[in-house]
Amino acid sequence: MTQQTKRKLASFAIALLGVAVFRFLGLPLPWLLGPMFACLLAAFAGVRLAGAPRISTAMRTVLGVAVGASLTPSLVDQIGEMVLSIALIPPFILCIGLTGYPYFRRLWGFDPATSYYASMPGGLQDMLVFGEEAGGSPRVLSLVHATRILVIVTVLPLILSWALDVPLDRPPGEPAADIPALELVLMVVIAIAGWWGAKAVGLFGASILGPLILAAIASLTGVIHHRPPVEAILAAQFFIGATVGVKYVGITVGELRRVVLAALGYVAILSVLSAIFASIAYWAGFAPMTEAILAFSPGGQAEMAVLAIVAGADIAYVITHHLVRMVTVIVGAPIVQRSKSDP
Repeated sequence: MTQQTKRKLASFAIALLGVAVFRFLGLPLPWLLGPMFACLLAAFAGVRLAGAPRISTAMRTVLGVAVGASLTPSLVDQIGEMVLSIALIPPFILCIGLTGYPYFRRLWGFDPATSYYASMPGGLQDMLVFGEEAGGSPRVLSLVHATRILVIVTVLPLILSWALDVPLDRPPGEPAADIPALELVLMVVIAIAGWWGAKAVGLFGASILGPLILAAIASLTGVIHHRPPVEAILAAQFFIGATVGVKYVGITVGELRRVVLAALGYVAILSVLSAIFASIAYWAGFAPMTEAILAFSPGGQAEMAVLAIVAGADIAYVITHHLVRMVTVIVGAPIVQRSKSDP
């Protein structure tokens, strides 16, 4: 057994311990937050953990199928009603950029490329790739965005469950035994074909969006009638949560003081902006408060999908807003960054 394999097994064992602790304490989302915090604490303690990026990426296909299968004809009919709400996304991103860039550049002294891509609320992998190509620091970008996702995914369930009294114990799916075997097989085919197909054409977020698109087509045409089984969705939460926690392995005291502290301040800025735009969407009558908060919370795409499912929110509304945010950031960020000069 290689050293890397031993580290992966240790990571999974620690993650399972986190699940057990969260379940024992009755804390929300034990299969997502338990592994995340257990691996985070182990990383801070100096334990040499190792993630399983291939498994984590494969697990994202489950969420893609889950979201796509939730897009029924009745939900699609509602998309036309979202236009005004979706129109809030570009100014939302603009406000984030106008506050985030000078925050990282002026206050913390990060270089221009790192400051810019650290402030953009896009996908973690995409911002790392774009930022490194522009000459930014991949280590800083990784820690900033990992911290963004960690804090938002941790705090948001507490806000929903404790402040808004939204139960997060909604079953994310049916047991595998209650789903026809043929549909289970079709879901596996959709997940693999969607992922590989999207990756082949260079679609961002291929592991989620490819399966999402194929599953939506299958759902809208009556080919499938169920979401993936609860066991698969819980497994997806487990590996995604552990992956976020493991990203802090090897962090130094200096990085903890400077980069993570900078990231926490940035999350505070994001939280204020998210609250403002979510309130606008709510008071304008575009969506109930739960959906508005989930739609304008710049967490990870996969993590927001999980929260939308377990909160029983309008998945079409939440995911549509996050897709627009991701597309806007991923398409626009490199163009804007190349055209701007550091003042």
